[in-house]
Amino acid sequence: MNRRTLLAGACAATFAASAPTFTLAATAPSPDRDAPDAPAVRISNGVVTAVLYMPDNQKGYYRGTRFDWSGQIADLRAGGHSYFGRWFADYDPKKHDAIMGPVEDYVTGQGFDAAPVGGTFVKLGVGVLRKPAEPIRGFPTLEVVDYGKWTTRVRDDGVEFIHEVNDPASGYGYRYSKTVSLPAGQSKLVLSHRLESTGVNPIDTEMYNHNFFILDGEMSGPNVEVRFPFPLTAFNKRGDRVELRGERLTYVKPLVDGSDRMQLKGFGLTSADYDIRVQNRKTGAGVRVTGDRPLSDLVFWTSPAVYAPEPYIRIQADRGKPASWTFTYDFYSEVGVKT
Repeated sequence: MNRRTLLAGACAATFAASAPTFTLAATAPSPDRDAPDAPAVRISNGVVTAVLYMPDNQKGYYRGTRFDWSGQIADLRAGGHSYFGRWFADYDPKKHDAIMGPVEDYVTGQGFDAAPVGGTFVKLGVGVLRKPAEPIRGFPTLEVVDYGKWTTRVRDDGVEFIHEVNDPASGYGYRYSKTVSLPAGQSKLVLSHRLESTGVNPIDTEMYNHNFFILDGEMSGPNVEVRFPFPLTAFNKRGDRVELRGERLTYVKPLVDGSDRMQLKGFGLTSADYDIRVQNRKTGAGVRVTGDRPLSDLVFWTSPAVYAPEPYIRIQADRGKPASWTFTYDFYSEVGVKT
């Protein structure tokens, strides 16, 4: 089974996770009027301000099974510019892509292949899922058997999310933490991760960050540019509105409907190539994304309202041998960008 077709969606659970805990001082109104009761918090370091949705299986903004529930940023502002926001027209908390910000997907279902139909497997950042009878294509709705336990720790300039899941039937379990932080005095966002297996089986997966960027509300078109530190080659390309120019992706015309997608190669074996810049050439808003792991794959996906470089990395973790990795977002303004 292709690991990229394995997982997503949502459904009612037979076991509920404990409610997340966070300080009342940090609570914020939901930025989306379609989900006024979705729990959210606001963090700031005086330079960057962000609103994050919190994991909650009853009222959470996102309750699907494709993406990790932690670290969803509904709004982020820095230097007078905005970087994330709602990009989809129709909202349903159990829809696989009803999510915003730098969201992450652990594409391999742990124990999926070995599980019988009706058996269970583990999806990182979501919980224990039931294997359906039908072959999985795209992002179908899957049944959540156990959401696990979420704990959240909020401070003024960051949030730590901890997710603990145990599935004896599949032999998989884990303790996963993600910290979203705003370093003091800097125009930066840092995502720090730690994953350790608590089951009898080691964890082996590939993950990517979908990076649903919207810079100053700019629609997908010639004002948007994406840059990498290596010459690009595209394959599995769908659509003709984005083209490669050496190390850059540019739009040849506005994208007003549908979506374009392509896989990209040209990166090497070190983390130096995990270095992506996204620029709004009209307003000057820019963001540089770097990671401390080598790329294992690279995809670019875009729809009319959003542009999403998707860098993949390999993650392996075992009992007593946790995996750790970090992504850093540098926000900047670069007026008068040359092409």
